[in-house]
Amino acid sequence: MVQPLVEQGHELVVYRDGKTDDETLKERIKEAEVLVLANTPLRGEVIAVAEQLKYISVAFTGYDHIDLEMCKEKNIQVSNAAGYSTHSVAEVTFGLITALLRSIVPLDAITRAGGTKVGYRQTDLYGKTLGVIGTGAIGVLVAKLGLAYGCRVVAYNRSVNQALANQGVEYKTLDDVLTTSDIVTLHTPLTAETKHLINQEKLELMKESAILINTAVGPIVDNDALAKALHRGTIAGAGLDRVDMEPPVPTDYPLLTAPNTVILPHVGYATDEAMVRRAEITFHNIVQWEKGKQENIVL
Repeated sequence: MVQPLVEQGHELVVYRDGKTDDETLKERIKEAEVLVLANTPLRGEVIAVAEQLKYISVAFTGYDHIDLEMCKEKNIQVSNAAGYSTHSVAEVTFGLITALLRSIVPLDAITRAGGTKVGYRQTDLYGKTLGVIGTGAIGVLVAKLGLAYGCRVVAYNRSVNQALANQGVEYKTLDDVLTTSDIVTLHTPLTAETKHLINQEKLELMKESAILINTAVGPIVDNDALAKALHRGTIAGAGLDRVDMEPPVPTDYPLLTAPNTVILPHVGYATDEAMVRRAEITFHNIVQWEKGKQENIVL
């Protein structure tokens, strides 16, 4: 992956100490021509000191953590590693769904303590209505897997994916998806329009028996409102791989005490296979950029 660049005489500098503060980043990128980073926030004041920087290859699908306005001002191109974790995130989505419907997490602890299933319901995924919000690559795969499980699949997106609709997915308004679904799963990017897309008002549209899954971006959900909804029984449960911050999550974070909630430390993308795909795409993007070809360019 890296060898073609090394053979061309490029120097590769790697930092493994986990430091991400602005002053350290400024020092490390000030002479760089090409920058590779994953989900480390890259603020405008940091980018501003990088006088030689021409290209950023983001080893991640999302890029809302990078100040694109500053990149545009400095004529820095940006690409992402689109598609590397599509299967990984779709799979963890169904892991969370199954964990909630079958009470897997609490029943594991109860079994180890000598208990039984008494008091815990077991619910099929088969026959449920699965609501998919956002039908990009991951949302499309989740919808297809939902059909394979025997779900009725409804979806909300700004545009209709006709191929998906031809397979039986019903496109509806956001409110209709929320009111009709037994499971609502989120797969939209974070934008000004999608921040807190799922707020108190939208949560109140959902069935009391419904569960919410978020493996996309934390702030798509008003997570304070979600915690309150779970405590009140407005909805039945939540499975989250993303919250308002990267882990570690503060011990007083409201969702940690919410009932029937499974929270993961942002692992959906992090399978061994996805990490290989991510590296391949990231360095392939650099090689193509050097050749004057634009692949996965977002700016």
